[in-house]
Amino acid sequence: MPDQIVRVYVPATLPVLATLLEKGETGAPGDPVHAVTPHLREWYAEGDEEELEYVAFTRAAQSALVLLHRDPSAPRRRVVISADLPAAALTRGDDQLGSSIMVLAGALPLTAVAAVHVDATEAETNVAAAVDAVPGAIDGDEDAQFAVDGAEDHELEWYDTTELDQIA
Repeated sequence: MPDQIVRVYVPATLPVLATLLEKGETGAPGDPVHAVTPHLREWYAEGDEEELEYVAFTRAAQSALVLLHRDPSAPRRRVVISADLPAAALTRGDDQLGSSIMVLAGALPLTAVAAVHVDATEAETNVAAAVDAVPGAIDGDEDAQFAVDGAEDHELEWYDTTELDQIA
């Protein structure tokens, strides 16, 4: 269905958000995003649509930690951009059972953004610890995973697109 609209969750940082506002787009072909994919649906056979969306959103927030690890100058606050894209703007991602990964076919336009979710400043200490622990968590270190999980104790705040200039 080429004209189907897909809600995607784009992991980001505050500098990425600033680029989105300044240039009217961000990202590039091949960038991973998260969505309710057939593989995720099959893995969570009992989950309803809202639960599946939450899983994809949470995975995008986890991916934002990796982006923060790669950018030591970025404020230690996770950002997830919720956007609605035509299915043709996405390509298949990971084919593993339970995967929520899809891939952008081009840049993400500001016009596709539905909302932005950002950690509150109170989360920065836990997010910073999680960012430092990301490599260890990826390698299976349980203590590092505990630090990463500490960031997940913080819910990201919701912002309407009209408020983006206030947070970027």
